[in-house]
Amino acid sequence: MFTLINALFALIMIGILLLIGRFLKQRVRLFQSLYLPESVIAGGVALLLGPGVLGAIASSLSGTDSLLAGGLFPKTMATVWSQSPGVFINIVFAALFLGEAIPSPIKIWRKAAPQVAFGQTLAWGQYVIGLLLVLLVLSPIFGVDPIAGALIEVAFEGGHGTAAGMTNTFRKLGFNDGGDLALGLATVGIVTGVIAGTWLASWGRRKGYIQPSPATRDPQQFRDKIQQTIQQTIQREPTEVRLTRARLMDGLLIDPLSLNLAFVGVAIAIGWLILAVLKFIESVTWGAGGFQVIEYVPLFPMALIGGLIVQVVTVRLGLGSLIIRPLQERISGVALDVVIVTALASISLRVLGNNLLPFLILAIAGIVWNIWAFIFLAPRILPRYWFERGIGDMGQSMGVTATGILLIQMVDPDNHTGAFESFAYKQLFFEPIVGGGLFTAAAPALIVQFGPSVVLLLTTGLLAFWLMFGLWNFKRMRKTVRQANL
Repeated sequence: MFTLINALFALIMIGILLLIGRFLKQRVRLFQSLYLPESVIAGGVALLLGPGVLGAIASSLSGTDSLLAGGLFPKTMATVWSQSPGVFINIVFAALFLGEAIPSPIKIWRKAAPQVAFGQTLAWGQYVIGLLLVLLVLSPIFGVDPIAGALIEVAFEGGHGTAAGMTNTFRKLGFNDGGDLALGLATVGIVTGVIAGTWLASWGRRKGYIQPSPATRDPQQFRDKIQQTIQQTIQREPTEVRLTRARLMDGLLIDPLSLNLAFVGVAIAIGWLILAVLKFIESVTWGAGGFQVIEYVPLFPMALIGGLIVQVVTVRLGLGSLIIRPLQERISGVALDVVIVTALASISLRVLGNNLLPFLILAIAGIVWNIWAFIFLAPRILPRYWFERGIGDMGQSMGVTATGILLIQMVDPDNHTGAFESFAYKQLFFEPIVGGGLFTAAAPALIVQFGPSVVLLLTTGLLAFWLMFGLWNFKRMRKTVRQANL
């Protein structure tokens, strides 16, 4: 049991750890060269100072009753941290589309269809690779739970946030090691994603796939370019938007940040209602016969849908200007930092040690698939600027969305290829399904209900569909361009 004051001190310690992470990143050149987020560094520090490392060393030297046997952090703080990822991930997903101008699906599709095809191919391929490994190697030889077939997609495509959010689902389904393995894979993914992306960017310049730029040759100029790009994206809002917001908030004694937090809360509440209704429908229909999937779906993908609903409704009611996108990004960013720090701090190193070979097999297989798909499939699916557009999806498929954006900045700092816009538009057809979306949430339950073989057939079919569509769309767009040039 813990009280509110325990939760307060647990959050204060997260802030202190983030400051330590920032200090270490400024002082350690390796962390800078890997572009590791401060939250990942802070989570690693918390893991080292917790019961898994410092506590284990103290116990082995002085016994389990020693002062540092549990690490530097009290048990109440560890309890708060262990529950935080599954709570704060809902805030991250609820704020994902709040304040975003959502164009018509047809307009988005025309711009992002090749990007969607490549991103979906990467995601479904991760399921196929993982399930094949489970059926042929991991379960027969190592006795690993078949749910492990979903870990590559959960960790690599979903990142730390999704891995943390799925931990309770893994436990409900009896795969208690799943959360720790997913978080470990997510950490491997984000590090190797940056390393592999940096190497591929250098390889692409040598091969002539991308044009060299001063900002990509000099690391300091590259960092300055990132800051410049960030400042350029935070453009002043149109005067009419600010005037409308001022009129709507006239007489309201509420801080804009509090108001935007309220919109996040409404989005989560709508997501909870949707999930509750779906669970009720399942309980009185197919679930009554023992087939249950929705029961194991976490809240965060529904919170994403709730955010979309809030955004559409507020715009229709003329209240869209009350949702301030930069504030939503700050709310989501703080929540994601909390998710990453607490999730990494709660990893069980014992679980990773006990499953070291399966863990390494999954990690290596996921890395090889992502890099191979980028080198051999991206040029055949993306008709224009395949390198600049494909490397963003590869980065996202090995870590987080920020990794993909970082790699795009490396190869296209001036955004002359339009890679950033295509990458952003793709998320509307991507995030609701995989990478933390509905299928990501339901996949473990589907594996338990139908078996890995059936889910393998399903994901193989989806992989084949998106791959064939990507190849067909590539030929169609190339033909259209040739005809236009005649």
